[in-house]
Amino acid sequence: MHYTTRQKAIILLADGTIFHGKSIGISGKTFGEVCFNTGMTGYQEIFTDPSYFGQIMVATNPHIGNYGVNSEETEADKIMISGLVCKNFSFTHSRPNSESNLYDYFEKENLICISDVDTRALVSYIRDNGAQNAVICTDDTSIDALKKQLASVPNMKGLELASKVSTKEPYFFGNENATFKISALDLGIKSNILRNLANKNCYIKVFPFDASFEDLKSFEPDGYFLSNGPGDPEPLENAQKLAKQIIDSNFPLFGICLGHQVIGLANGISTYKMFNGHRGINHPVMNMITGKGEITSQNHGFAVNREELENHPDLEITHYHLNDNTVAGMRMKSKNCFSVQYHPEASPGPHDSSYLFDDFITNIKKSKSLEKI
Repeated sequence: MHYTTRQKAIILLADGTIFHGKSIGISGKTFGEVCFNTGMTGYQEIFTDPSYFGQIMVATNPHIGNYGVNSEETEADKIMISGLVCKNFSFTHSRPNSESNLYDYFEKENLICISDVDTRALVSYIRDNGAQNAVICTDDTSIDALKKQLASVPNMKGLELASKVSTKEPYFFGNENATFKISALDLGIKSNILRNLANKNCYIKVFPFDASFEDLKSFEPDGYFLSNGPGDPEPLENAQKLAKQIIDSNFPLFGICLGHQVIGLANGISTYKMFNGHRGINHPVMNMITGKGEITSQNHGFAVNREELENHPDLEITHYHLNDNTVAGMRMKSKNCFSVQYHPEASPGPHDSSYLFDDFITNIKKSKSLEKI
């Protein structure tokens, strides 16, 4: 599409700030909490990550769409972000194994996108003023009307979103003849987490977000997994109860991102909404067990309270974020339970932390050995 024929568009923030740009050609408006991702690659995995449900994504990479899309690089069966803000949107792509261009992909799902925005200025503004709701408008709706509609959009704090992205019915993933069986609670699970577990010789049964301990236990699993997902962990009372029951049973339990926060809440540790979350594939984390640094993939806007965790008699910090010292991982001293705030499945991102899936399997093996004694 020729630049001069494209419709003018805006992104309006809740505090009244406006950034101008151009529509890529899909008319309408979309609402959500505006956030940014610092990754230089992996945009399709980001767009389909259920953890981003309800959020407008600002891409810091100036070129979006240049390598098209491929169905093997999705983390869910549909786009999860509410809208996209970028600098340069590429209507053509050059990667040989691309199946289509990004515009057709967006048009199929009616995703609203604004390009030609000064994304450096927008990201700098969000960093200084914090995460807030916003609206992308490409259809000439008046500013006053947009402000009224934006005022009615709920804040992410206190918002339960796992039910919006979780599976409705249980399903299986992997080889049914695998050595280990895993019951996974789907709070917004990424496909590559399931692939990583399957590659570790696991057969997984994935359950809806509101499943009970009895539901998960009925699969007779060797271990339990609590997934990532969107929204505030605090309203997820069923998941917290489930985590507490798994912990009390002392079966191996592994949690990632939202699952990590749920495990914290199940142990009486509070969570809080961050001024700006961690979203990108270059976040430095210190492993306190090995003393080694890891470059990690992260995507979260809530965190576990570090002071409360340090004072908990049965929990210890295993990883922390080197930029702001927030909790990046923890484990229980007397129970077979550990979790991390970041994404060891690394889709997209580096694979420094893939060993965590091996640690989970090691815990399962130890547990099975104890059962035989």
